Amino acid sequence: MKRAVLALADGTLFEGRSFGATAETVGEVVFNTSMFGYQEILTDPSYVGQIVTMAYPQMGNVGTTPEDDESGRPHAVGMVVREYSEPSNWRSRESLDRYLARSGVGGIEGLDTRRLVRHLRTHGSQMGVLSTDDVSAKALVEKAKKAPGMEGMDLATVISTKTVYEWSKPTPQLLAGEAVVKTPAARFRVVAVDYGLKRAMLQFLVDVGCHVTVVPAWATADEILSRKPDGVFLTNGPGDPAAVKGADKTVAALLGKVPVFGICLGHQILALALGGKTWKMKFGHRGANQPVKDLSTGKVEITAQNHGFAVDAKSLEGKAQVTHLNLNDQTVEGLSVPGARAFSVQYHPEASPGPHDARYLFQRFADVMAASKPG
Repeated sequence: MKRAVLALADGTLFEGRSFGATAETVGEVVFNTSMFGYQEILTDPSYVGQIVTMAYPQMGNVGTTPEDDESGRPHAVGMVVREYSEPSNWRSRESLDRYLARSGVGGIEGLDTRRLVRHLRTHGSQMGVLSTDDVSAKALVEKAKKAPGMEGMDLATVISTKTVYEWSKPTPQLLAGEAVVKTPAARFRVVAVDYGLKRAMLQFLVDVGCHVTVVPAWATADEILSRKPDGVFLTNGPGDPAAVKGADKTVAALLGKVPVFGICLGHQILALALGGKTWKMKFGHRGANQPVKDLSTGKVEITAQNHGFAVDAKSLEGKAQVTHLNLNDQTVEGLSVPGARAFSVQYHPEASPGPHDARYLFQRFADVMAASKPG
């Protein structure tokens, strides 16, 4: 393996060995605390423009398989691991090394990821350069310093689908090594506004009886309502929610006319549509072990999360109910607007990867649509 360097904008350097593609890439360096699911993480469009550090030490041992892709390709621009391993799993079709190389994504291994994660927790996520080229450390640091950060970046519009399409495939079940698909009857028509969606979200909507039409992030309220949906789904996605052009006005025009369910970036855009505010977090929440309390029941869910912005609770006083809180830092994890039949969560109930504690929220959306149907 070739030598590789990770240079942070504050001048901190990490040296290791390269795997994946031979490349020099610039991105926001973040960390994820999941023990598994690196393929789902890499292909989650929410990671556009980010170099992902995996806190768990060993990665690569389960390889990759097309069934675990959350989109058509990796969207993270780099990967940082403590130890890269060759695959040893019956589901593996291709090693992580070859998968990244084929996708043009560079990786670095053999560095102290514990030190890197502690550095990011202390000093915050920041821009960095991952390079396998023989470039001076000083030049890499200067390049990281000049790179624009995530604040003010409308990445959702960039990553969104360019055309409208239909989705009717449910979550496949693995039986005896084969994916078995059983499609339930479609009872609801749902329009999903694509801010950078994960495939699992569409599958779970189908699982609860939805036929989904996916529209671009810039679709207007009139265009969405012209499809006569039973509900509108606001997806996850990357970047600054306040920078997504027109999204807040579109969602504001939908409220009260049709049930609305938002996840992650969709949750933040719902808050903005209500007149709320969002803010950039120091290092965000990324992982499959975030504890969230449901304030209506007192129950705690272990959740999967991936976000660097959060909703300002005070800005929503009198406009929405805060329904869920993160127990680590008390940030807003859920909202409800009962009069408008709208609700949202900051975390990922579809997991992929992660625990299944919150999958019931897709059925809750179906129940709200059922109660809203005439007759």
